[in-house]
Amino acid sequence: MTEFIPPGTRWFELPSPFAMKRGSALHGARLAYETWGTLNPARDNAILILTGLSPSAHVAANAGNPEAGWWEAMCGSGKAIDTDRWFVICANSLGGCKGSTGPASIDPATGSVYRLTFPELSVEDIANAAFELVRGLGIATIACTFGCSMGAMSALALASMHPGATRTMANISGAVQSLPFSIAIRSLQREAIRLDPNWNEGRYSDLAYPEQGMRMARKLGVITYRSSLEWSGRFGRVRLDGEQREGEDPFGLEFQVESYLEGHARRFVRQFDPNCYLYLSRSMDWFDLSEYGHGDADAALRTIHLHKALVIGVETDILFPLQQQQQIADGLHAGGADVTFAPLPSPQGHDAFLVDIARFGPAVREFLESLSCT
Repeated sequence: MTEFIPPGTRWFELPSPFAMKRGSALHGARLAYETWGTLNPARDNAILILTGLSPSAHVAANAGNPEAGWWEAMCGSGKAIDTDRWFVICANSLGGCKGSTGPASIDPATGSVYRLTFPELSVEDIANAAFELVRGLGIATIACTFGCSMGAMSALALASMHPGATRTMANISGAVQSLPFSIAIRSLQREAIRLDPNWNEGRYSDLAYPEQGMRMARKLGVITYRSSLEWSGRFGRVRLDGEQREGEDPFGLEFQVESYLEGHARRFVRQFDPNCYLYLSRSMDWFDLSEYGHGDADAALRTIHLHKALVIGVETDILFPLQQQQQIADGLHAGGADVTFAPLPSPQGHDAFLVDIARFGPAVREFLESLSCT
């Protein structure tokens, strides 16, 4: 069992006990985070970034860790999220395996790894943990909460549960609830992991690790993170050269797109804990903002009162389709926010916010430049 903690990680001790939405509580839990920029005297220039399922808190290079982060092109001095102006905070999600307490952490009550004894995890727990971090840093109101993918769900949960906690929001490729297609894909991913004999009901080790299950789960994910338009344009039907094929397997890798998926999966599998993957994946399926609107997600959105909001979606996103971001934009506007809705024509699907900075960067920069702080 391994946690993958980047250099430069800092920790915030969560209140103990930390109550979980679906019952039970965590004791001695902590949240891994990193920061960039300087908090101004008025403490009103803080940006909180809530991540997707797998990223760490390392958004960009900083003094504690000079390695490029997962959003390096977006965040930094003079960039769209300008750290010369903003104090940026990013937390690794509660339940993750990159420093925050999760299934791969030690349970202080037993001295053993939690594994499947970790409490049932919800997106709301992730949001509440991030809220506690911000309060712990002495910030009464967040200038802007950024949420990407799963983080966009967390951002909506935070704003719903803690009115006034954030003045504005940048909700990117998010949703008020998962669609059946997304739930089905994640269900298959979790099944692939659980059917690997090495998963062993969550009792695997570094030596007996469910690598095959994690490979298949990651491949399924990557297929949905991009669009068919990109797959066609990037790989077409190009076959591998003879020397690139593996052994004599008549059903082995034959096309370049297969090789790409295999390489991507192999790089991921030993860098993320399988049980953490299961917990975080399920939390996305469970999330439903309509709980805060008496069964009506649009009503719940109307109760979120923000000064401004930026909602970005991608026309080719099959995992969080564009109509879901349109719903968020319409609902926040109905709640009184000045909303900018940006449907982007990127060919890169759900992952576009990570790679298509040429489109996302200007939208984010313009929005943040429109905000005021001391």
